[in-house]
Formats: sequence, structure tokens, C-alpha cells
Amino acid sequence: MILAITGGTGFVGSTLIRHALAAGHHVRALTRRPQPPQSGVTWVAGTLSDPGELTSGADAVVHVAGVVNVPTREDFAAGNIEGTRTILAASAGVPRFVHVSSLAAREPMLSNYGWSKAEAERLVEASPLPWTIVRPPGIYGPGDLDQLDLYKLARRRLALLPPRGRVSLIAVDDLARLLLTLATCDAPKTIYEVDDGTDGWTHADYARAIGDAVGRRVLPVHLPRTALALAARIDRLLRGDEARLTADRVGYLCHPDWTVDPAKRPPAALWTPSIATPQGLADTAEWYRAQALL
Repeated sequence: MILAITGGTGFVGSTLIRHALAAGHHVRALTRRPQPPQSGVTWVAGTLSDPGELTSGADAVVHVAGVVNVPTREDFAAGNIEGTRTILAASAGVPRFVHVSSLAAREPMLSNYGWSKAEAERLVEASPLPWTIVRPPGIYGPGDLDQLDLYKLARRRLALLPPRGRVSLIAVDDLARLLLTLATCDAPKTIYEVDDGTDGWTHADYARAIGDAVGRRVLPVHLPRTALALAARIDRLLRGDEARLTADRVGYLCHPDWTVDPAKRPPAALWTPSIATPQGLADTAEWYRAQALL
């Protein structure tokens, strides 16, 4: 098959490309900048607002790209809402459309990110395309830089956490397998929420699991929302656009329940997770060490 992929230069998208190539598919991947030649991949110059010939002749489109860390509501709208609108229009007539959303879309009032992902979902649901939406929770794995700070703190035997709550997690390779499956089968028009197959993790247990992955026993410290908001301002001052903790993220980090709805998991005959989270965290820590990041 010919798979058109947005976000192919990012964490999830690049993993999806690797799985697609291993399965023998050809990939057309959108990119804003020149990329090294890669067997089986046609890099298509363009952006979400102007995807060029990305979808031409494609058997399926997997829309992975989006923005997570931008300064304003308008920036979230441009990347996640208008970008999705443009990709949907460009995908007219394509037999399959897989849209990567987020659990944050369940609570659109908590953050600009969640609001923009919920609005993007509405566009997909209103589309005449044969679509499927996937809402991942926290995504981790080799290649991820978003959670690196958690591992660095764990090396110092500390975990600074939001107020008490629960989260679901999924390994990036498990998510990529699902996206590839949905792109290459006759999947229903539905929204799937996907995770590692557990009942979720408390923030403290997740921190302890990261500690195990780096060989440290960590002390979980839950911070109040006011402290997180202050930390977000400091992170912005220190790292600017590279800040990992933003004011918008504080909004949804403090929500007490980011676990998936079991009724919305894909049927086992379609997909099941294969990577146990403790092992996946250990693999991630090992990748950080190999890259001299930890």
C-alpha cells in the first residue's frame, strides 16, 4: 500500500514509518525541510497548510502531525484545527483516514491543547471519509524527548509531580502498530482510546517505575497547582520555546483522571499492546544513555 503520513519527522510519525516499511508498504511523508534519502519513503515538501502532493495516489492517510507546545490559543487552532481541516480536504477520495488525537480532547475546557484536539475530532467526524480516531494517553519510548526531564530527576532520586491522580501510558511502538493496522484494514468509524492494557498508573507509581528504569529509588513529591504554574513560568524564562512545562500543560496535568475508558479500547482481535510498561521504560532509559542524554 501507499501510506501518506503527516508528522513523519516526529517521534510517533518516524516510528510509524519504520513499522510501515518493515511491513513492505511505501510511505509518502510530509516534511518542511529536506530529509536524507530513505528507501521506501518519498518525502513530500509541504506543511499542514499546504500539503502539496502528499495524498496523491495514497491508499490511506495517517494524520499524526499536530502542535503540543505553542504559546497561544490561535497557534493551537492553526496547527491542530486548521491543519486537520486542510489535510481532510486534501484526502478527498482516499479509502482510509486515521487521525491521531489525544485523551486531552475529552476535557476541552482544561487547556488550549485539549480544546484544539477536540475541535479537530469534530472535523474528522463530520468528514465523509472512512475515518478512525485514536486517542493516545502519555506516549513514551526510545526517541522521545518530552519526558526526558522525568528521567533526569529520577537519577537524582526525586520526582516532582502534579496533584494526585492517575494516568494511562502507551509505548510508541505499540501505538505505531495500531495506527498501521487501522490504515491497512477496514476499521469502523469510531474513537479508540489506547493504553498499555493496565488500569492506569498513579503519578507516584509511574515515578517509581521510572526510578526502577534508571536504577534509583525515587521520592515522589506532589506539587500544588500554584507551584506548577510558577514552575511553568520559570521554565519558559529559562528555555523559551523549548520549555517542557507550559502554562497550558498545567491545566491538564492537574486533572485527576487521565486513564482510558476500557469500553473504548480496540477489540483484542484488532490490536493488543505487547510492551509491558516497566520494560518499555527501561528500554527508553537505555536509549537516553546511548544518546548521552542521561
